[in-house]
Formats: sequence, C-alpha cells, structure tokens
Amino acid sequence: MAPESKVIFLVDMNAFFVTCEMTRNENLKGKPSAVAGDPKKRTGIILAANYDARACGVKTAMPLSQALRLCPDLVVVPPDHRFYSEMSDKVMEILSHYSPAVEQNSIDEAWLDMTGMEVHFGDPIHAAGLIMNDIRETLGLWCSIGIAENKFLSKMASELKKPLGITRLQGNDYKSRLWPLPVREMYGIGKKTEEQLLEIGIRTIGDLASADEAALLRKFGKAGRAMHDHANGIDCDPVTPRHHEDMKSIGKSVTLSEDITDIDKAKQILMRLSDEISATARKNGKSGHTVQITIKYSNFTTITRQMTVPSTDISKRIFAFGCELLEKNWDIRKPVRLLGISLSGFEVQSEIQLDLFSTLADESFPADDKEEKIQKAIDDIRDKFGKDKVSWGTLLKKHK
Repeated sequence: MAPESKVIFLVDMNAFFVTCEMTRNENLKGKPSAVAGDPKKRTGIILAANYDARACGVKTAMPLSQALRLCPDLVVVPPDHRFYSEMSDKVMEILSHYSPAVEQNSIDEAWLDMTGMEVHFGDPIHAAGLIMNDIRETLGLWCSIGIAENKFLSKMASELKKPLGITRLQGNDYKSRLWPLPVREMYGIGKKTEEQLLEIGIRTIGDLASADEAALLRKFGKAGRAMHDHANGIDCDPVTPRHHEDMKSIGKSVTLSEDITDIDKAKQILMRLSDEISATARKNGKSGHTVQITIKYSNFTTITRQMTVPSTDISKRIFAFGCELLEKNWDIRKPVRLLGISLSGFEVQSEIQLDLFSTLADESFPADDKEEKIQKAIDDIRDKFGKDKVSWGTLLKKHK
C-alpha cells in the first residue's frame, strides 16, 4: 500500500506588525500605514507596511525617508515588539487547535501537519478557510495559507496569493506555478546566492530544477543539492513541533536608540529585559542556573559575561545577577549601543552542585516562597489585564 500523501499547511500572517497595530487603532484602517523606527535615530526603516501603503510602493526594509517621498500621507507607527510577540502567541494557540504538530517558523508564520485531519475539519481547502476565519474573527488579523505535500511547497504556495489567499499545490502543479518564477523568489535563496546562480545561467526556478545536480553540489556544497531538490518539489523535512524540552536558553536584547555611558540607564533596560525572559521562562516551565549579559559597544565590539547562580525563573533574581555582571564589566569610557541578558542551564543539576549554592541562596534571597508568590500574583494580573499593567517598581532602587 502506498504511503499516505502528506498535507502540510503554511500559515503566513499578512503584514503582521502593522495589522497588529490596526487591531488596537481603528484610525489606521483604510489609510496607508507602516510600522517603522524613528528616522532621527538609527532604526529609520520600514518594518511592515499595510497593503494601502504597498500600493504606493512602500516596502519592508525601505528607508523611512524614501517611503515618505513615495507616500507623503503615510501614517507611521513606532514598533511594539512585546505586543507583536503576545499576538503571535495567540495565533500559535489558535493553530494548535487544528493540529497537534505545529512548527513555528518565525513570529508570523508556522507549518501545520494536517495529514489525516479531514475527518475533523473537512478537505484541506475547507480546513484552511476555517483557520483563516478563526484568526480573523478572534484576533482581527489576516493570513494567507499554502497547502502542499511538504514544507517547502506549502511555503511557496503561501506566497502566491496575498492577502487572505488560500493556495494548494498538488501533484505537478509546482512545475507550472513555480518554475517560471525568478530564482530569487524561491524560499531560501538570498541576494548573494541569486547572483552566483545568475553567473552560471540559472535565472528561473525551472532552470534550477533542470540544472546538473553534481555541478550545483561542487559550487554550493550540500546547499546545492537542497536547492535542486526544492526546485523539483522534493522536501523530506518533517513538521517538528518546538517542545519546551528543546529550549536551551531564553534571551532578550535591545539595540539602543542612542549610545549610553550611564550605568543606571543600562540597569533600567536590563530590568525590563529580565522581566521579559523571566515571564518566558515561567511560561515554559524553565528555571535556569546560568545568567549571561551581552554588551555591544559603539565600535561594534561585543563582550559576553556569565555566572552560575541558584536555579531561578524570578525577575528580581535574574535582574540582580545581571546587575552584578554589569557592574563588574561597565566601562564609562566605552559608549554602549546594545544590551542583552539571557537565562540558560535548564538541565537538572546534581544535589552536590545545588549544595554549593545554598549559602548564596540563603544570604541573597528569602528562604520562604514569598518572592514566588509575588511573581505568581504579578503573572495573574498580567494575564488578566495585560503585561504593561504591573511592573517591578522597586527593583532599580536596590541596585543604584
């Protein structure tokens, strides 16, 4: 008996950042709008543009100044990455209702293995419609969905009709739909690879499919074989859910709008980042033994420093250890442009190792579970009213 043909979905959120903003700002609807940084600072590029703005020629990664020349009426909204992360989590939660196998590919897209799910949601086109409507009605967000027998083809299918498109590639459909496209439009091929392919006469995906595989292997190594397979509709990579156990570290960093030399400002930033990774750690049931900070200077040199700590997922503790590292390595003569902090070491430690930490734990933090209860109360408030409704107002005072 022949094996069952796979049914793989790629759900791709349309203009995700700016559409997220439109869910909480009705004034953006029907107007050319974009999420972009401040041009007076160092992040003045378009991060996402809605379809009204795209009709004026505004594109992602375009300098904001250029976008405003093309579209003088463009409404520009500053980015709110925490909000987008929250919305992404909600999207993934909805997708998990349709398949036990969901592999998030980025903040705004994920693969679903829908093989055998017809009994629950009908044929693939109907199931895709249910998912699209669910996301739109529940969150107010738009998506496009590609359907095929593997991850690569479903990703390519999702790009063929936007916004709010459902595209299915079956059998040899990919030959007529994909082969005429420029090779740069193939998922996984960037500008440099495109230039190398053009040098050897490969201009379309069809050209790549018919190219000599051995020659591609010699020129590009294993990537050459993968490109050749993909162009011929071959992809054996399974949809792999990202289990909590796969998580090796949790980190956050931020490129600053201006260089800083004031350690108190750095601590304020570190406090916010610690709070974010603490929330992520608790959400995933992780408690780490290693805190690491990253400092990138204005000359783009970077240092990382870490320390082993009693196992924790508490904001206050992560922040305290981060401050200790920061104070030991702060150099007022070197302006800082990026700060980051991470928590890792999630594997279970031995009892002997834990005993080594007992004195530090007793001296640094209360022996009872008071802080855990406070942290739990904060989590409950944020879950109910939003993440910005409560914060650690006393953290910084203790470390000035």
